[in-house]
Amino acid sequence: MAKDPTERALDLLSLLQSRRHCSGAELADRFGVTERTVRRDVDRLRELGYPVDATPGRDGGYRLTAGAHLPPLMFDDDEAVALVVGLRTVAGAAIAGIAETAVGALAKVEQSLPDRLRRRVVALDRSVASLQRPHRTGSVVDPETLSELASACRALEEVRFEYRRRDGEHDDRLVEPHQLLSAGHLWYLVAWDLRRSEWRTFRLDRLDRVRLAGKRFAPREIPGGDAAAYLTASVGSLASRAEALVAVEAPYEQVADALAPVDHVLVDADSQACTIRLRSERLDSLAIDVARVGLRAGVRVVEPDDLRDRLDRLGRHLGQHGDRPATRAAPSDAAAASLRNRA
Repeated sequence: MAKDPTERALDLLSLLQSRRHCSGAELADRFGVTERTVRRDVDRLRELGYPVDATPGRDGGYRLTAGAHLPPLMFDDDEAVALVVGLRTVAGAAIAGIAETAVGALAKVEQSLPDRLRRRVVALDRSVASLQRPHRTGSVVDPETLSELASACRALEEVRFEYRRRDGEHDDRLVEPHQLLSAGHLWYLVAWDLRRSEWRTFRLDRLDRVRLAGKRFAPREIPGGDAAAYLTASVGSLASRAEALVAVEAPYEQVADALAPVDHVLVDADSQACTIRLRSERLDSLAIDVARVGLRAGVRVVEPDDLRDRLDRLGRHLGQHGDRPATRAAPSDAAAASLRNRA
């Protein structure tokens, strides 16, 4: 049974997107039509905005070229699955300006996935996550949560979830999601909290049981008109009173587990070392956090001076105790054990 012109044009587009060049005779034979019909199909694609070049002669044919705008693309099943998995991976990466864009693209693609491909994506994503889990910290975000929230932001649909507060308690939230933003390894949702009647920011790694509420809402004007600026102001207002910048003589992966319970942001990293900003409510707590890292690798406090001086005094104090005759466990070992227990 012959295909209708629209279906044939879509098949032609898919073929041109996957191959650099196709001759008119080859296309006519593939679709069971005349070369004149192929030319009409090519003209139809051009009218839709696809830049198709034609070269005359014995070796002539057609090829899809770059245009001023990116036209709609066609993907087969395997390509669609690979695209979604790739976007989910990029969405979890700490690449400035890329993560949010990847989530937006991910929401568009996943909305179009048929159920059979969605099941393949979920199965593959779970397999990849199980391999990556040993290298991640406690701030990891489920890619399905990212996708669902991104879709809710686009569709202006209310969302319910359980949220773990900073004090460790959980409560139920009903919100109007506005925008997703990444900051270092952390993801945030800027949303209007319907039960508290105020704008709030939520860390995605503290969300659980995310589900659509089934109700649409009209968009609101965010304070200042910019979600990124609001997030910066909101997180800044909740910032801890003490901060430290430390240089670690090891790759981030080597100290990631020790930093999992610590409020921190990865500032810079390479295969040999990393720089991390630590936050806590007190300088004493920061000293413990630095000691926690120091049990895994060499660490140097870049700032503040107060913390560096405090750690120097602690080191001298432990050294003086270590010089004493030991009739039991060395005091320095006991101090290290105490630090481990307090951490």
